[in-house]
Amino acid sequence: MSQEEYLKKVVRKFYMELSRNVKVPLAGHFKLSAEQSPVTEEEKIKMTKIPYASAVGSLMYSMICTRPDLAYAVSVLSKYMANPGLDHWLAMKWVLKYVNSTVNYGLIYKYTSNHLVLEGFVDSDFAGDRDRRRSTSAYMMTLDGNCIS
Repeated sequence: MSQEEYLKKVVRKFYMELSRNVKVPLAGHFKLSAEQSPVTEEEKIKMTKIPYASAVGSLMYSMICTRPDLAYAVSVLSKYMANPGLDHWLAMKWVLKYVNSTVNYGLIYKYTSNHLVLEGFVDSDFAGDRDRRRSTSAYMMTLDGNCIS
C-alpha cells in the first residue's frame, strides 16, 4: 500500500519537487524549541504567509495511512503549529525533501508462515523535548513481520 500520487501532489504543493534527496525524515542537526517561535509582530506577520499547518496536516494524513516512518518528524513539527518560526519551517522543508526522495515508499503485507509471530519494539530518549524536558517514546508491533501498530 502506498500513496505515491498523493505524496507527489503534496511535494508539488509546497514547491519541493526539485529538491535534493535526503535519507532521514528529520536530521539530528534540527534542535527545535518554542524559543524559535516568532516574537515580534513583523516575524509573526511573515510566518502567517507560510502554510506550516497545511504541510503538517498533509504529512499527518500520509503518516496515519501508509508512512509510519514519518511519525516522529510529524509529532515533533506538530508541537509548533500554534506559533511556528522560520527554523520550524526549515525542518518541515527537510521532511518534505525526504518525502520527495521516498514517494514510492509504502507498506507491504505478506504471509510467510503457518504460525504467526507477534513482536513488539520500543525506543525512547531521555528528556529530548527541549522546552519541557520530557522524554519521547515510541513503539511498533509486528505480526509475522508486518507492521500493524
